[in-house]
Amino acid sequence: MPSDTFEQLLDHASSLYGIEPHYWDIWGRKHEITVEARQALLRARGVEAGDAAELERSLARRARAEWERLLPPVVVVTAAAETELPLNVSDDCPHTVAHVVVHREDGGEAAFELPLTDLPESASIEIDGRTWVRKVAHLPLPLPLGYHRVQATVGEATGETRYIVTPERAWNDHLPTRGRRAAGVAISLYGVRSERNWGCGDFRDLLGVIDWVANDLEASFVGLNPLHAIHNRRPFNSSPYLPNCIYYQNFIYLDVEGMEDFVRSRRARLLRGEAAVEAEIARLRESPFVEYEGVAALKLRFLKLAFVQFLREWRTGSKRAAAFHDFRVREGDLLEKFAAYCALDQWLHRRDPKLWIWPNWPEEYRDPDSEATHAFCQKHWRSVMFYAYLQWQIGLQLQRAQRTARAHKMSIGLYHDLALATDRFGSDLWAHRPFFVSGCRVGSPPDDFALGGQDWGFPPPNSEAHRANGYRLFAETIRRNARHGGALRMDHVMRLFRLYWIPDGCDAAHGAYVKEVSLDFLRILALESVRNRVVVVGEDLGTVDPAIRETLERFGVLSYRLFYFEKDARGEFRRYREYPRQALVSSTTHDLPTLAGMWTGADLDARRAAGMLDQTAFDAQSRARMEEKQKMLDMLFELDLMPPALPRRAAEYPVLSGELHNAVVGFLALTPSQLLAINQEDLTKETEQQNLPGTTWQYPNWSRKMRFSIEQLRADPEARGYTAMFHHWILKSGRKNEPPE
Repeated sequence: MPSDTFEQLLDHASSLYGIEPHYWDIWGRKHEITVEARQALLRARGVEAGDAAELERSLARRARAEWERLLPPVVVVTAAAETELPLNVSDDCPHTVAHVVVHREDGGEAAFELPLTDLPESASIEIDGRTWVRKVAHLPLPLPLGYHRVQATVGEATGETRYIVTPERAWNDHLPTRGRRAAGVAISLYGVRSERNWGCGDFRDLLGVIDWVANDLEASFVGLNPLHAIHNRRPFNSSPYLPNCIYYQNFIYLDVEGMEDFVRSRRARLLRGEAAVEAEIARLRESPFVEYEGVAALKLRFLKLAFVQFLREWRTGSKRAAAFHDFRVREGDLLEKFAAYCALDQWLHRRDPKLWIWPNWPEEYRDPDSEATHAFCQKHWRSVMFYAYLQWQIGLQLQRAQRTARAHKMSIGLYHDLALATDRFGSDLWAHRPFFVSGCRVGSPPDDFALGGQDWGFPPPNSEAHRANGYRLFAETIRRNARHGGALRMDHVMRLFRLYWIPDGCDAAHGAYVKEVSLDFLRILALESVRNRVVVVGEDLGTVDPAIRETLERFGVLSYRLFYFEKDARGEFRRYREYPRQALVSSTTHDLPTLAGMWTGADLDARRAAGMLDQTAFDAQSRARMEEKQKMLDMLFELDLMPPALPRRAAEYPVLSGELHNAVVGFLALTPSQLLAINQEDLTKETEQQNLPGTTWQYPNWSRKMRFSIEQLRADPEARGYTAMFHHWILKSGRKNEPPE
């Protein structure tokens, strides 16, 4: 076949699978995606794309699979729109009536008939000499928000679809501050210090933070790092943004001594009092960094003793045993597979310490549905049950934290964070492999931070598998991270629109953007937001198409705006009045320098020490930093946020002075943005950031503890000064917490 035919087929196939033919980099240069890259991306999606004949066969298979179904696997509509139902029938179909049954989520049921001849056609196609037409029906009954089932029969053909009815917008329109602006403090829970924890912040520490934020600051929320389950191994497996599982949480956050079964276990209480244990807890607590392996090992030892105590009660059929049973039933297959993975991982690693990741497990255990895996779960049912028990306890303690926040009249309470990634060697990939595309990794194209692009090393989601599944797993991702909270941040919200895919065998500079079924995802996000009464914040940093932000705004998703990045076309800092209202504003993130660190250049020093900058680059970035600081200072003086008698040259401020600190916090508080989040490190003027992107062992990522303990936040004069300063701006800007009605 002529080459232009192949190119046309390749263009058509790329379009069907969302592969964009080019992208623009941050310097305004256009990058065309090569034929080889598009072929590799199509192969990863199961499309044979070696030549025109292969492409024709692949496209024909796709068309048959789509059109020979009476109903699509899922239909997502908004409540305000007409309840449309697409039906695929052959043009020569002798039957004239479609029998339809609607099964409502609440258990209601309705049946009716639709005359096919009266239905309009929206599309048609000829496949293998046969014509198929798509009829569009309108269900003759309103459906409430939720997940319903619709069955249809036309002659011998039958079909079923998951029919999802969603709101127009997320819960943000119903922000419990009644239109007022709100403020909060964002913390890294693992790094919270206290006089009683076991080496990392836990859920009892969280109660202390809630009390401080609610009473001393009169603020509305506590922002948290992602609490996802991780492998708790440094330096490679401690990132909360590359979790083992995005559906369940890390057990190291459990307040072990606050668990009912620990209190009841005489053996656990006696062991806790032993000198060696006391010494280990003290050592972990006093360590400047979180020692994940040590904390996890210590807590697991006591958690297993608490579980033994629970097993005694479980055998009696008590109310708590019934509550745990109900929890497992509600969680279903997601929990059982996660618990099975954890139990297998522990058992196999104990037998062979070299087995760190599931792709290296014996082959019979690499499949969650294999006979060997099922046999293991039956034989080691206590171990599987133990890991389910941990998630039950985590849920109870998180629920208590959110209820405590509400009891303190906080309008939002806990503000959770949902990571974009999942570890390719973690439980999600083991348990739900069809929902990820193999043969590709997610990353980002070249920019001024990474001239060769970034390869994040995890696989992209398989949107076709999610659609075929009725978006069940996607909905669970939102639902399980939104519960026990009043707000949810979605890391890299552009995931709902497109991701940058890098084919295996290529570097990050030779990938392509692949579009997602964004409207379906956004509608389901809105549904879960409204059902859980959770405000949604979309992290939309970086190069963002204006159309994406417009769509997010239309769906009620708050934008995420950072002080460092908000500049106009001339590169000047925006004034606070220019910030959008439908947004969360903050000073920085875990991946960027703190305010104090930016001012002293601590981040540049860290990058140089890690070998990421040579002296020439360090000098150039230091000069650029001084220019940025001067622009920032000029703006703060212009807005009368700095006392006029103070020096106006940035070079005369070697550190972040009290006046500068106050001015920046005041600037952020005065923006019209609905939410303001000040990172704990920025509130207390810490210089070191939590994560230095591009490093592993070279920097203590995700382990740095906070400067002040919970007790010191109220007792230390310097810490009290920071609290008073932020409280002043919360009151002055009208962001004082307003309890929900």
